Formats: sequence, structure tokens, C-alpha cells
Amino acid sequence: MLRSRTGFTLLLGLTTLLAVGCQNKVHDENVKLHRQNRELQDQLSSAPNPDQMAQLQSEINARDAKIQELENQLRQPAPGQPQQANREGGGEMNGLSGIEVTRDEVAGTVTVRVPGDVLFDSGKATLKTSSQGTLNKIANALKKDYSGKKVYVVGHTDSDPITKTKGIWDDNLDLSAARARAVHKYLADQGVPPKLLGMRAMADTDPRPNKNQSRRVEIVVSTRD
Repeated sequence: MLRSRTGFTLLLGLTTLLAVGCQNKVHDENVKLHRQNRELQDQLSSAPNPDQMAQLQSEINARDAKIQELENQLRQPAPGQPQQANREGGGEMNGLSGIEVTRDEVAGTVTVRVPGDVLFDSGKATLKTSSQGTLNKIANALKKDYSGKKVYVVGHTDSDPITKTKGIWDDNLDLSAARARAVHKYLADQGVPPKLLGMRAMADTDPRPNKNQSRRVEIVVSTRD
């Protein structure tokens, strides 16, 4: 029980960091860029021609680079402040942006929800290089504070039918499975025991309030023995 509580404190440190970050311009700009990228990806999925698709993708890539730069800044302590890694035991999860952590006491789970655009480009299932820092910290937290606990990687999509990438994915279930598989493999490569890692594909069967929130990968930890 102590191990589970410690791990939850570690994950919860993320939300505390984000709340504090909202008080400074760097964090506000980071959040704004995440929102703009989601809007651009919505436009990309309905772009009428290749030229417009290329232009939108270029804008998305530029914002991805800026987001990474701002997140690096957020990882640094303010002048005169102690390193975040020494506070609340939250070093492994500090500096992550745009994700949500929840605990379900009834189900006995802790769920980390990572937005799809943090991990993948629109319509793709290859992890972005910029997502590695986030996944590395999650993997470290799983190994240190949830050792021996079952972990499920769950892929979700929005309800829009597959059109522009129809030649790659049969449907949303296929895409959600491929994205879950990519995160599953990455966590295993980082040392999370494969025998403890499960995978589920949900497609659009468990929607969130809007499309942007629906496109996500959830890492669900069973906190019960």
C-alpha cells in the first residue's frame, strides 16, 4: 500500500507542477501551442489538396519544435528555487506537459492519459521523438513505484472515420491498436517487464468530451496486489 501511495504522489506531482506553471508566461504559451496544434491537426485531416496538407504539416512541425523548447525551459527551476526532483519525490514525472492523471479507488487503478498529439502525428502510429522524454519518465515511475503491478496500454481514437490514411489503417480500431502497440513496445524497451504489460484497443468506444481529448493513449496501472 505504501508503494502505491508513493507512486500516486509521484504521478500527482505532475498536476501540481502544471497548476503552478499556469502562473507564468512560458507555461501559458506552451498550453496555447498545444491547443493550436490540435486545431491544425483537425484542419490537416480535412485539407482539400496536398499543398495545403504540406503547409499545415510544416506549421505543426514548427510548433512541435517550439513546444519542446518550452518544455525544456519548464524543467528548469526558477532562480533561487530548489530542483523539483528534490521536492515531493516527484523527480521522475516533473516537466511533463498536457497530460492528466486520475485515480479510481473503486477500480484500484491509476490512469495516465497522454494526448494523441503529444505522441503521434495525425493519422500515424510512429512515436514522435519529442514524446520520448514523457514516456521515459512514465516508464521510470512504473519501474520504481509500481514494481510487480499490471499495466495496460490502451489506445483510443475519435469517431471520425478513417479516410486519408485508409491505405494504412482499416478503421479506428486498427489505428488505436497500432498506437497502443507503439507505446507498449517503447515501455518494454525502457525496462518495464513485458509480462506485466497488457494492451487494449478501444477505437472510439470510450469518447471524451471532444475529439482532441478522445484521441489519446492511456496507461492504466492496477494498484491492487
